[in-house]
Amino acid sequence: MARTNNDAQHLCRLRDLYARAGCMPSYSEMSRALGFKAKNAAFKLAQRLIASGHLEKSLGGRLVPGPGFFTVDVSDGEVRAGFGCEGNATSLFHAQALDQLLIARPSKTMFLKVRGDSMVGAGILSGDVAVVETSMQAVHGDVVVAEIDGSHTIKEYRTDLGKPHLTAHSGDRHSLSAKETLNIIGVVRGIVRSYKPSQTGQAKLEKQGALR
Repeated sequence: MARTNNDAQHLCRLRDLYARAGCMPSYSEMSRALGFKAKNAAFKLAQRLIASGHLEKSLGGRLVPGPGFFTVDVSDGEVRAGFGCEGNATSLFHAQALDQLLIARPSKTMFLKVRGDSMVGAGILSGDVAVVETSMQAVHGDVVVAEIDGSHTIKEYRTDLGKPHLTAHSGDRHSLSAKETLNIIGVVRGIVRSYKPSQTGQAKLEKQGALR
């Protein structure tokens, strides 16, 4: 009788381990965490995951995440939020990583935490994480991270009669015009919101800075 292939379940467990530790476990650690009786089973699992593109070996021989390690299932269907709606999210699933959805140029992308409520009307809340691409040229209507007269902010970029200014999306929808300098740092490509952020992720974001 053929053995059941549990690689998908083991991969999920390895993702959890990596999220907590920030690095891949050794073969011995992997064996203990996955309940293997022998370290050789962990080695064989790693070889299969290397072949599938989920793991790679670094120059020192240590296991590191491969291109497919962070992919999760994304449904082609939609989840309806209204009452009395038919339909569900049980259609075709395909693997995709979050960075594939939001990051086009990793070397020109940064994450910044939003602070304040000046963009709530645009669906951007305090505590959200903005995915900002610094290589994009801002155009009228883009949400941008900008430096205006020495202060950093996240606002909508607008040009009226050729004059650029920044617009908030709060109750009064006020605009900011530069008295001296207006520099666009990057264009917001997306917003990440966690309803229960991890302590590790929170500490990292606090080091990277916050925007109003």
